[in-house]
Parts: sequence; C-alpha cells; structure tokens
Amino acid sequence: MSSGPISLPGDPPGGRRAVAVWGIGVAVYFVAIIFRTSLGVAGLDAAERFHISASALSTFSILQLLVYAGMQIPVGLMVDRLGTRKVLALGIVLFTAGQLGFALAHSYPAALACRALLGCGDAMTFISVLRLGARWFPARNGPMIAQVAALFGMAGNLVSTLLLARLLHTAGWTATFAGSAAVGVVVLVLMLAFLKDHPEGHEPAPGPRPAKGYVRRQILRAWREPGTRLGLWVHFSAQFPAMVFLLLWGMPFLIEAQGLDRGTAGSLLTLIVLVNMAVGLVYGQIIGRHHAARLPLVLGTLAATALLWAAVVGWPGEHAPMWLLITLCAVLGACGPASMIGFDFARPANPPERQGTASGIVNMGGFVACMTTLLAVGILLDATGGSYRVAFASVFVLQALGLSQILRLRGRVRRRERERIVASRVTTVHVPVWADGDVRG
Repeated sequence: MSSGPISLPGDPPGGRRAVAVWGIGVAVYFVAIIFRTSLGVAGLDAAERFHISASALSTFSILQLLVYAGMQIPVGLMVDRLGTRKVLALGIVLFTAGQLGFALAHSYPAALACRALLGCGDAMTFISVLRLGARWFPARNGPMIAQVAALFGMAGNLVSTLLLARLLHTAGWTATFAGSAAVGVVVLVLMLAFLKDHPEGHEPAPGPRPAKGYVRRQILRAWREPGTRLGLWVHFSAQFPAMVFLLLWGMPFLIEAQGLDRGTAGSLLTLIVLVNMAVGLVYGQIIGRHHAARLPLVLGTLAATALLWAAVVGWPGEHAPMWLLITLCAVLGACGPASMIGFDFARPANPPERQGTASGIVNMGGFVACMTTLLAVGILLDATGGSYRVAFASVFVLQALGLSQILRLRGRVRRRERERIVASRVTTVHVPVWADGDVRG
C-alpha cells in the first residue's frame, strides 16, 4: 500500500494559479466568519441598543444559526447546479446586506431579519470553498484544503474579538458594523474579477437531470451510513461549548459573572481562537498519521471540556480564579478541531457523489446543539435572575446526549470501516487510497 493517496486521472494541476483563485474563495469565507461572530463581542451593546432581555438576545444567534443549518443541504445542491462562482456571489450579497442592515437597524424585528439574511449568505461560503478547492487542486490535497479553510475561518473570528470589539467602543455601533460591511463589497469585486469555477480543460462533465425524489434518496442513503451519523454526533458534541462562548455568552459571562473588564474578557476569547488554530494543525497531523486516534481525540476533548466547565461553574467562590478561566478557554480552543473529526467519519462512509449531502448532515449537528444551548442559556438566565451557574449547566445535558450516541455507534462504524479496508485491498483502486487503508472521496 502506498504511503499517500494515488492521483486520479484528470486531476486538476494545482499550482500558483490554483492557490490564487482558491485564496479569493477563502477570503470570502474569512469575511463571512467576521460577520457571523461580530455579535459575540457586541452582545451587551445589542441588549442595550434594542432594549431586550437575555433570551431575546440569544434569539439573534439562534435564528442566524437556524438559517445556516437549514441551508446546508440546499446550498450543496445549488453549488452542483449553478457552480461555485454564482453561489459565492449570492452569498456575499446576502451576508453584506445583512451586516449593513444590522448596522442601521433600530428595532428588534428589523435586526432579527438582518441576522437571518446574514446567516443565509454565510451558509453559502464553506461548502462553496471546499468545492472550489476540489475543482482546482488534486484529490490528494482535499483534507488539507478543508483544514486550511477552517484555519482562516478562525482567523476571521480573531478579527472580531481583537478589532471589532475595540472599534465598537471607539467608533460606535453604526460606524463599526457599516464599516465592516464595506469589506464585503471589496471581496465581491475581487471574486467577480478573478474567481473561476475550474481551470481550463477541467470542466466537469454535465450530469443528468436529477430524477424525481433525488434529494430524498441522497439524504436517506447518507443517513443510513453509521459513519455519517457518528460524524453528526461528534460534531454535535464537540463544537457547541466553544461556539456558544464565542458567539454570544462568553463576553457577558466573563464580565457579569466573573467580574472581568472588557479588555481581559476579550483576551480570553482571543485565547480560544488562537488555541483552536494551533490545535487544529496538531489534530490534523495526528489523524493523518494515526487514523485510529480519531475517537480518542474526540472523547478526550469532550472529557476535558466537561471537567473544566464543571470546575468553573461549580467554583465555590464568587469568581473563579484567573488560572482556571485561562485553562477553560484553552480547552475550549480544542472543541472546534475535535468537531472537524466528524467529517473524517462521514467522508469514507459515502461515495463521492454523496459527499456534499453527508457533509451537510454532519455540519448541521454542531449548529443544532449550539442553537439549543443558546436558547436554553437565555431562558434560564431570565428565569433565575441572571444565574450563570444554572444556565451554563445546560451544556452537560447536550454533552451527555451526544456522548451516548457516539458510544452507541462507534462499534458499528469500526466494523464498516474494516469491511471497506478489506474490499479496497482486493479490488482495483480508482479512488485515493491512504496508507491506513481508508478510502476518502
């Protein structure tokens, strides 16, 4: 067995042109993440601007993520039919309009509509960037393309916590959000001028018109694979604690419950992002060399997250010590990379023509968990008069649910993967086969 993936006939050549074109797509995703996470540093300001309660504040992020999650499979179908360039252009227009509208909105309903619009445009970016990479780079680069795209996404989160948080309290609400929306116009111009769906000579063959019931069959076939379901529950269990902290409740918790100033709280949120970027590279290297490490990494991250979360929430004093808060944020930084391992369970379980559907199903897991927790924390804060101890305990319920499903499915997935390894050794290889025997589309 070879030490790396075998190149496919007709693979795109890659090279500098591919890096430049794909880099434009990544820039679009980078801006989308800045817009997505901008509310995380403006939660208290939004509550004051729109005169809303904690549960109403959480509705902003819930609605945005609900739209994002619901668009995953439709966006995959749109990319297949319309191409990356058209879908990305539509996404930029939508999330830029949403960010600009949020800057100008003065009523809660109008602001909600703008966040929903932003979520719709945001949903069109990540799948499009992955597809763009597949069209411009050889298949063997697929895993690295996804990893680097996620890395730049976290860099966008870093811009929110470092730059937007400061601008918000110097330039004000309208100037900050409207100014950031101008960046969306810039990437739209760049994309329309330079981005192409594929290199010359590598146009995809026109596929047959989808038959009636095609979408339903795609979803059902992907869902029947244990690897897809395990990927969903891994994403569900690992992603949401850090996302809830970064998107909305981290800043209020650190300021109101832990007594920190905005600068210190922002530094802790920045730590989560920095650790995420570093751990993502480490996890990627470990899994690339030792594929069996996937589940231990997930379970270890879940255990560490639950332990540190419980220590902070249950600390007997009024405020948890700074060293404990720093440790919690460092552990939360590993949640994102652990959630990405979910795609490594779904990818080998599905053929290439079902990869988009399977990835959409997996990607919905973490966002559903995040939406549920955002709502639960908001409701419990209102019901308890602002008790973060009670509200943050809701995290354990979803972690327990996800962990139970992971443990239930792991044996079935292991057996299916062994069957595929045996099959790959006795048949002629027409897709990339890796040293660990895993077949990845």
